[in-house]
Amino acid sequence: MGRGRAKAKQTKVARQLKYSTHNTDLDSLQRELSGGEGLTHSPVDDTSDQDSWSTQDEWRHA
Repeated sequence: MGRGRAKAKQTKVARQLKYSTHNTDLDSLQRELSGGEGLTHSPVDDTSDQDSWSTQDEWRHA
């Protein structure tokens, strides 16, 4: 019990997100989705994370 207020708050927020109008920069969105030149982040190197995790779990294999 006691979930009424929390659920009402979630419903209110969901309705606001669903029905409110947002000022979306559609040109920027198009560039981002098409992989255009407007990207400002660098690619992630996944191999370094795998190496660090494998060395931390070596004790399990001993």
